[in-house]
Amino acid sequence: MEINAQARRMLISANGIIESAFAPGKHCMELSSAVYDKFWRFDMEALPADLIRRIDLGNGIPWGGWQAEANDRGLADSIKEWVSDHVNHYYPSVSDIYSDEELHGWWNEVQTNGHPDKKDGWPELDCHGSLIKVLTTIIWVASGHHAAVNFGQYPYAGYFPNRPTIARRNMPMEEEHGCEGMQPTFVEDPVRTTLILPALNLLSSHSPSEEYMGTHTEAAWMANREVRAAFGRFNERMMRIAETIDRRNRDPERRNR
Repeated sequence: MEINAQARRMLISANGIIESAFAPGKHCMELSSAVYDKFWRFDMEALPADLIRRIDLGNGIPWGGWQAEANDRGLADSIKEWVSDHVNHYYPSVSDIYSDEELHGWWNEVQTNGHPDKKDGWPELDCHGSLIKVLTTIIWVASGHHAAVNFGQYPYAGYFPNRPTIARRNMPMEEEHGCEGMQPTFVEDPVRTTLILPALNLLSSHSPSEEYMGTHTEAAWMANREVRAAFGRFNERMMRIAETIDRRNRDPERRNR
């Protein structure tokens, strides 16, 4: 939430960093809004729907051969299992879901106030499965998905030679004489560069008050034996997933590592 607040204040505001330093200028947010209008659907933000939509299955790599898929599916499945434990505990029957007016009021507000122009893709809260899907999607987008697209901004984009897409001409080859001195001529002017770098660094940093999934507990969870046990299982799964991802990252045989 802190990062989102900083983004609203610094990045996407009128005459903010994006409009001042990015190539489309004042049209940046207009383009972003157009993409949202064309492609955003709640039921396509979860996994595996989002990965299926993103991955070009015609590129020779079969479904199931992507490391991002393996990592993300493991995280998303763990979240779904944790959410399922909670939903089944607090809503023993379908009638409990139907009768929760606060729950339905919240879900209606998400649709009518949060995304009033989106009419399709909203699951009905009419069973345990749909409620689990809704909660899992929201938790995934706000945690694993956001971390993947946000916290790598400065390491990947802060050093401009890592970003050939912003070069104005082909980057020099390593063996070319004086290529280091040539690099500044291929990218944005120093004023724009020094404006963007601190913003990327700030937005990629972790807040001291940041909470990590599987490590933060609520008093109500600890007071309930079943919920406490579910959290313990979730914590163990997240630890195993972290170890698996670290092992994959150290494997030189794996693609894009």
